[in-house]
Order: sequence, then structure tokens, then C-alpha cells
Amino acid sequence: METRPPGSRTCLYNTAQLEAVLDTMAQQAAGLLAAAPRIMVVGILRRGAPLAAMLHKRISTHLQRTDISLMNLQIKRYADDLTLLHPETKLTENPEHAALDLSGITVVVVDDVMYCGHSMLRAVEYLARKQAAEIRTVVLVDRGATRMPVRSDITGVRLDVAPADIIECNVPPYESVLKIELLQPHALPEPS
Repeated sequence: METRPPGSRTCLYNTAQLEAVLDTMAQQAAGLLAAAPRIMVVGILRRGAPLAAMLHKRISTHLQRTDISLMNLQIKRYADDLTLLHPETKLTENPEHAALDLSGITVVVVDDVMYCGHSMLRAVEYLARKQAAEIRTVVLVDRGATRMPVRSDITGVRLDVAPADIIECNVPPYESVLKIELLQPHALPEPS
């Protein structure tokens, strides 16, 4: 079980508010995808994957289509608010995806938080190499601090917070309740 970093937490969006945000995001996505003959929704693991599944269901309903596919990608560095676990951002290719050909498919990439943009950039680069006809990016939270040449086509909420603060997206099944919290880490004591 993961331990949560210490600090003061403030709930910014509760479940009901986020359900409404996701409905709006799906409606926007349906508008962008209405003319696409083939669509795939791709979630960036971890929390982007269940968000992608939630949006996949809503987009399918809006477009009245049952042929929209769903896939997940593993990115090996969390380049958002968390302590970086690896010196580089790398995509871990699922062996099942090695021969993936996305020719003629419009791809919608979903992640929970866009901070610097490393994870989204790796996902977009990978999907472009797989010959996707069009790639759209979707994030639940955009921190407005992207340093990479990526942007979000659809953003649930934009949160401009202090660089030291952390946006925590709580997304089932990883957490019990869908919500967004602001974590303000406890300051370390001054050395004496």
C-alpha cells in the first residue's frame, strides 16, 4: 500500500464536481471526434488509465458508437508533481503493442495531471511513430507550467499553484474516492 506524503491537504474538487467536469470533457471530445472514422482512447498509466475508461464510456455515449477502442500506455517516470523516480522519461512498450498500426485512427491520449509535459510528450511521440492519423491530448488537470512542446486539447481544470505544492488526483481504483486535492508539503525544519 502506498503511503501518502505528509502535508496539509485541501479538497479542490469532490466526486460530484469531477463527474460534471468529466461530462463536459467528453462533450468537448465528442465535438472534436465527430467526423473521425476510427477512434482509440489511450490512458497513460496509472491514473490516466481509469480516467480514459471513464471518458471512453462517456464519449461512446455522446457519439452513439460502440466501436471506439481503449488502450493503456506505461510511462516510466512521473513527470508531474511527484518526486522523480527515474532520471529519464521512458515509455515501456507492452509487447502486445509492438506491431500496433494506428493508420487511419484518431487517438485521444488521457492523463491525470500535466505539469512539465514529459509523460504526455513521450506518449504522443510513441503514438506518432505508430502512424496515428490524428492525436488529441486530454488532461484532467493542467498546472500551466508545461516545459515540453505539448499542450492539452481538452482540459478539465486548470490549477495555477505554487511550484512546491502538489496536485493529487485521487482516481478509483487507486484511491477510494474520485477527487482532486492540493497538498502543501510540510516545510523541513531549518538546520541549526
